[in-house]
Amino acid sequence: MEVLILFLKGALMGAADVVPGVSGGTIAFITGIYERLLNSLKKLGPASLKILFREGVAACWRHIDGTFLVAVFGGVLFSVFTMARVITYSLSAWPIQVWSFFFGLVVISAVLILRKVSHWSLSRIAALVAGVGMAVLIGHATPGMHAQPEWYSFLWAGALAICAMILPGISGSFILLLLGFYAPVLQAVTRFDFGILFVFASGCVLGLLLFSHVLSWLLSYYHQTTLAFLVGLMLGAIEKIWPWKQTLAWKLADNGVQIPVQQVNVMPWQYESLTGQPPEFVVAIALMMVAIIAVSVFEWCGRSKIQTD
Repeated sequence: MEVLILFLKGALMGAADVVPGVSGGTIAFITGIYERLLNSLKKLGPASLKILFREGVAACWRHIDGTFLVAVFGGVLFSVFTMARVITYSLSAWPIQVWSFFFGLVVISAVLILRKVSHWSLSRIAALVAGVGMAVLIGHATPGMHAQPEWYSFLWAGALAICAMILPGISGSFILLLLGFYAPVLQAVTRFDFGILFVFASGCVLGLLLFSHVLSWLLSYYHQTTLAFLVGLMLGAIEKIWPWKQTLAWKLADNGVQIPVQQVNVMPWQYESLTGQPPEFVVAIALMMVAIIAVSVFEWCGRSKIQTD
């Protein structure tokens, strides 16, 4: 049952990672596996190889928390390959509804994590502001577009994107969009182009192993300040995932998909007059509340389990 729950949490992370503007790291935070994930990834290195050769496979597996990693990343991969089409179609067909749900997720997650930061000092306030500023700057960057990326360029694109994916509030998919790799990677996923996917995955593994050490160290030695920075990232991302947007400019990707490159947030009561589409306000608020209630239940269950243990 525990493995199945971890698999489902990984699947939620994978579904979020497909969406430009939503971070799998946010989902990891919501579901209570973020620090365990970083600690497990940090153990993948020379020390684990020494344990493997000296004490055997079983000892190495326990050292890296192998069952946890396989369950979570199995869920991530399952969701990416099965949900890529569903998520992209849903964003095209029901953008307000999808973004409303994610908006609720991020808002309540930021509030719950903010409660974990105690004794606000100047350094923690500065970290919070820096996180907000970084997320806003990235969110307002203009997406690039490469006509035909070279195969080797998917290596560094994967390394950069995965670093963002494990940062709550920074979307790895949006980083790919900025670099001009979002459409090519999504196309490789839907077409099962294993050559490109192998190079991209290799970059993801490299970036994940290196960056997880940095984040784990920061959480170990500067836990409260790092939490404040991560909350800042999430708060800064709220503006990017506001459900009601007016698209001012589009760019055509190589696969024929139109990608918005210039959008402005508008109020729900302005949306219909500016876009000609209904604002779906009641449905949007309902979906935000569903997300808020779901995350609150997750958090309450997590606290109850800790107290029971």
